[in-house]
Amino acid sequence: MPLVIDASVLLDWALSEGNRIADIVKECLNTDAAVAPSLWWFEVRNGLVMAERRGRSSEAISASFLREVTRLAITIDYSPDEAVIIALARRHRLTVYDAAYLELALRERQPLATLDVSLATAARQEGVAVLGDDGP
Repeated sequence: MPLVIDASVLLDWALSEGNRIADIVKECLNTDAAVAPSLWWFEVRNGLVMAERRGRSSEAISASFLREVTRLAITIDYSPDEAVIIALARRHRLTVYDAAYLELALRERQPLATLDVSLATAARQEGVAVLGDDGP
C-alpha cells in the first residue's frame, strides 16, 4: 500500500532507534512506494546534521544513510495546496511543516507514516489512517 512518509520515520532508521512503527514502514517500502512533500528533503538532512552535532551520528553515517535513501521508492510531491495546509495547521495547532504531510495524505488518500504524536492525532481526526497506529 502506498503511503505518505514523514522525516521522523527516516531519522529513526538513521539513528537506529528501533521504533516499531518505523520498522513497519521500512518493511512496507520493500514492496511499496511512498510520497513526501518537498520539505521532507530538508527535514531529513537537518535531522541528520543535528544528530551529528549532538554526537549521535557522524558525517560518514549520514552520507551512507542518504545513499541508501536514494534507493527507496520515495517520490517528492511539489504541488501542495497552500490554503488546505494553512487551514490544517490552524485547526490542529500543527506547524505548517507537519500540516504539509497531512495535506498530502488527504489529497493522495494514502495512510500517513509518522512518529509525531500531534501529527498522528490530527491525521486520525481528519480520517487519515496512521500506519501501525490504532490511535486513541
